[in-house]
Amino acid sequence: MGERLIVTAIVVTWNSAGDLERCLQGIAAQTVRCELIVVDNASADESVAVAAPYATKLIRNATNLGFAAAVNQGIAASSGKFVQLVNPDCFLAPDYCDKLMRAFDSDRVGMATGKLLLADTPVLVDSKGIRMTRSGRHFDIDQGEPDQRNPENTEVFGVSGAAAMYSREFLDDVAIDGEIFDEDFFAYREDADLSWRGRVLGWRAMYVPAAVAHHVRRVTPERRRSLPPSINMHSVKNRFLLRLKNEGAYLALRNLPFELSRDLITIAAVLTIERTSLPALGWLWRNRKRIASKRRAVQSRRRVSDRTLAGWFR
Repeated sequence: MGERLIVTAIVVTWNSAGDLERCLQGIAAQTVRCELIVVDNASADESVAVAAPYATKLIRNATNLGFAAAVNQGIAASSGKFVQLVNPDCFLAPDYCDKLMRAFDSDRVGMATGKLLLADTPVLVDSKGIRMTRSGRHFDIDQGEPDQRNPENTEVFGVSGAAAMYSREFLDDVAIDGEIFDEDFFAYREDADLSWRGRVLGWRAMYVPAAVAHHVRRVTPERRRSLPPSINMHSVKNRFLLRLKNEGAYLALRNLPFELSRDLITIAAVLTIERTSLPALGWLWRNRKRIASKRRAVQSRRRVSDRTLAGWFR
């Protein structure tokens, strides 16, 4: 039983020193045994020095490889039956991992998340999992809303990578050509991609309200104009990449009016007021063959029809 309870926590850092110690203290205080792997993406601050006393394994990259690639490095070096991702600006309650692990007793549950509250306003929700819309967008459930203390575990479409737990069986099954998180995403929406792929392959996700964490949310749609251009560029690229890989013909036709209207707005904005995101469209065109190959790899292993998944897109 003791071995079954082993959890590997993975923290990816990039100039994260300001929040990092509190994050690592939260992991160290977990009521279940945690292996801690820290992957640093060439931080220029004190992130490595802060992480070193806590980390079971510390991986230092010479350049910023992106969040997805760094998480894959951490998973490859991990030994736990469960993998717990923790953003460096996310702080777990001591029983967070213990509470989440219990959700995996249900059939085909491969992903789980607790209740993430906004760190600066803890009466408000940051995320209760991921929901999808018919326009192809994904949102954190109840983000910015007052916390409703519903005690019941609830199935959700997917989980936010800020504090997501995955089973080892799930991670092994959803890997495509050796990649678990798709490294083409670099950063942002990679958690939605993994959730959608998991759904296509027949896995389920659970929201566990008894597991509580706090998250310092810095990237939101409302702050888009103040974000670095590179973040917005990846956001544009990834919104298309997400659908191109995972969406089947039935969902594409069902959602076409909603997706097309949103796509036209996005492309118009890129061509006019956010021209720094133009490289996103060029990247998608140049890499169309690789995207098509990844799509074939996902769709050829499909276990759940788009008709079954359609109810999650609303």
